[in-house]
Amino acid sequence: MSKIVSLTEAASIALHGMIIVAKSEKMANVVLISDLTGSSKHHVAKIFQRLVKDNFLESHRGPSGGFTLKKAPGEITLLQIYESIEGKIEVTTCPLDKGICPFGKCIMDNVTRKMTVDFKQHLQSHTLADYL
Repeated sequence: MSKIVSLTEAASIALHGMIIVAKSEKMANVVLISDLTGSSKHHVAKIFQRLVKDNFLESHRGPSGGFTLKKAPGEITLLQIYESIEGKIEVTTCPLDKGICPFGKCIMDNVTRKMTVDFKQHLQSHTLADYL
């Protein structure tokens, strides 16, 4: 079955995992995030290393360690998290990045551009605080 829109597993882990960290009263660790997202511990660890490197999180080692936010939940947008993992969202007119359309009019009626703009605006307009 075809999916028109889908998130990568990495982006999903990052977005959901950051909400788990924001909601957690004590430090959330890789095992907890892995269990709650149904993801591999190794994949969670790799993604969260990236989020630490990009200054969204602090990592605390040891048996009672885990992750804490470096900023208030209201200061971190879903777009920032998404782009940390996937790179900047590029809004283009043609889904195939063709400079010249052989038909003179997009057969998709620029729906992919509209979807990208809507997706980006949705992520930009929501912070972690919206999910606490």
